[in-house]
Amino acid sequence: MGEAIAPNVNSAKTTAGTNPKERHSGPDWNRLQQALGVEAERGFENIQGRQYRFSEFLCLSFGKVPPGLAADDRRRWRETAEKFAQYGDLAESGRKRLVAQTRQFLFKARRQVEAKLAEEQGAIAPQRSPSSRVRERGGSESDPGSKNRGSKKAARTKTTDISGKVAHQSAKTYSLDTPLTQVRGIGPRTAKKLGSLGLLTVDDLLHHYPRDYIDYARQVDIRALETGETVTVVGQVKRCSCFTSPKNSKLSIMDLVLRDRSGQIRISKFMAGARYGSVKWQQGQKRLYAPGKTVAASGLVKKNKYGITLDNPDLEVLDHAEGQIQSMQVGRVVPVYPLTEGVAADTVRRAVATVLPAATKVPETLPRTVRDASGVIKIAEAIAAIHFPPGDDILQQARRRLVFDEFLYLQLGLLKRRHQQRQATTSAVLAPTGVLID
Repeated sequence: MGEAIAPNVNSAKTTAGTNPKERHSGPDWNRLQQALGVEAERGFENIQGRQYRFSEFLCLSFGKVPPGLAADDRRRWRETAEKFAQYGDLAESGRKRLVAQTRQFLFKARRQVEAKLAEEQGAIAPQRSPSSRVRERGGSESDPGSKNRGSKKAARTKTTDISGKVAHQSAKTYSLDTPLTQVRGIGPRTAKKLGSLGLLTVDDLLHHYPRDYIDYARQVDIRALETGETVTVVGQVKRCSCFTSPKNSKLSIMDLVLRDRSGQIRISKFMAGARYGSVKWQQGQKRLYAPGKTVAASGLVKKNKYGITLDNPDLEVLDHAEGQIQSMQVGRVVPVYPLTEGVAADTVRRAVATVLPAATKVPETLPRTVRDASGVIKIAEAIAAIHFPPGDDILQQARRRLVFDEFLYLQLGLLKRRHQQRQATTSAVLAPTGVLID
């Protein structure tokens, strides 16, 4: 796991190097978040990469302030580099707090930098002719919606506003016709299996809508849990054990006892695979979920011999009881996609999250006047929200827009067929005389 930091270290060196595009857009945000995530998973032990330790890599990464940050955030950026210089001297609680604060600060900083870049590109755009901009964006001059499809950076920032954290999972905005084999995180095997569902390109994946949703967004007290519900509970760890099953050497089990103000609950996670049987990995899990730490757990409420529990839940360690949950699954509405054999649900979710910024490239077919009169949102907003809805209201708006399009295209198809039939209809010419005429 520690080797995952090595690419980040190389990235930190090249970001300050000769690539002007990288210098302008800031550091490799995704790799920084990845490094922070790996450090959290390993129990904040300042893991060693191929070239640098975690703290050294973070010092290098925060050594150059990206353009576009406000004055207070520029100062905080430099202070973060100084804090990671002292990371090795911090206690575990201090390391945990610093990592959590840095993750949240990076999300804020990235939005600022990308918004600034989008603003600068927008200021340059009017110098080009309107017709050339329309051709670049694939729209028409009469379509107001086409004005927002030009800049990749602007598009990515806009998607962030729609779907929050999800849009940041991708380091680039793919074109709609990009094959899934060229999408980061989708290997040849997965691409082949997705192809059996008819998913071959980014556009296919964007239009592969969820068939249902699991609502983990509702947070309840432990005492109020009821069998059959999907919920999120937040509590402190009372006890944690992680061990290999005595009946199956390839199955590891982690037992957690969480408690809140209303009661306590025992939950178990089952992990199949040889790497989970490593004593070092299991000890790392015990440190990560040490007694006293605050954990958010999301899952289906079931009943077993120990009483009420959550069925193999998703977990995330929080900085405190009111801490912000960063996971794609814990504490939020999770999409459920039609699947095929051999493709896990998380695989499809991650793939969709990776290509989601490309939703801004889907052509807007309805002019603003029609959208306003019909009360529907833009197609890019609808596609982003149908996959990862930030709330029920926007989910209903997304559904309404997509259903509106389906009925509109159906009606247009029927009208076209009717018009073609009328054009092809010919009248019979009757002779002026004859037995039948008489």
